[in-house]
Amino acid sequence: MKALVYSDFGGNDRFQIVDREMPHNGPDTLVVRVVAAGLNPVDYKVREGYLRGAIDTLLPAVPGWDVAGIVEKTGLDTPKFAVGDAVLAYARADVVQHGSLAEYMPVPVRTAAHKPEGVSFEQAAALPLTGLTALQSLERAGVRSGQTVLIHGAAGGVGSFGVQLAVLRGARVVGTASPANHEYLRSLGAEPIAYGDGVVDAARALAPEGFDVIVDYAGGASLDSVPHLLASAGTVVSIADPRARSEFGGHYVWVRPDAAQLAELAHLVADGALRVEIAATYPLDEAAAAYAALEQGHTRGKLVVTTAV
Repeated sequence: MKALVYSDFGGNDRFQIVDREMPHNGPDTLVVRVVAAGLNPVDYKVREGYLRGAIDTLLPAVPGWDVAGIVEKTGLDTPKFAVGDAVLAYARADVVQHGSLAEYMPVPVRTAAHKPEGVSFEQAAALPLTGLTALQSLERAGVRSGQTVLIHGAAGGVGSFGVQLAVLRGARVVGTASPANHEYLRSLGAEPIAYGDGVVDAARALAPEGFDVIVDYAGGASLDSVPHLLASAGTVVSIADPRARSEFGGHYVWVRPDAAQLAELAHLVADGALRVEIAATYPLDEAAAAYAALEQGHTRGKLVVTTAV
């Protein structure tokens, strides 16, 4: 099978398209014929070696945890799935080795959900990591109806889902983004403000009593404004800055695979309640170029690589 691999840590030039053996599947693993794979910044951070203290990588490695495809083989104990089923997964294993940027991928059954009719493979591949991150961070913060929520990085991959899911819970959402993305945020149900200088004044103008929840999907200096914007008894959650917990008594969230939650998100997409923004799709042969575009950091929505087998 064809796969995108890197054999040592470093930049985008480490990528090669090579032939690899078909993956094997254990008792609780599916072999999935990949139709589409979603790209995430964590993929290239692993490749560059930034997460070597947190995630083990067995080289040569195939990147990618987000996958949508067709079950090619089932394991001995995978009773909920059959050959030919359409599935999606946040297929993160304990070791980075067999990722989704390949024609076939081994998928732990605990990470997989059935793809609903009406959801494209591209939409399904764009959903897992970012959708689960948004859902789990909002659940950790206890976002509920009637609250006023500030989301930093609201137009990004995770933020776009976070805005929509918070609105679905009945919250009022204010989101930071560049002015070019303000109309996009309005279409998702958020009140946009520009990040950077003036963010505190703009946010206070919309919520003079402060925010019940501040959600950080951007990192950097986003949490510097917490003392000025968090309401009394408010909650902070971040996926990028441990200060949310250590300084502000809130939560730091590292997304976990959860098949039931992924199925819930996929059905929201099928029902039209959750929008998946896809910026561009690339064929597998151009996957390195897709990662190069992702690393520029200016993409709104998800980049997806499609595989024809």
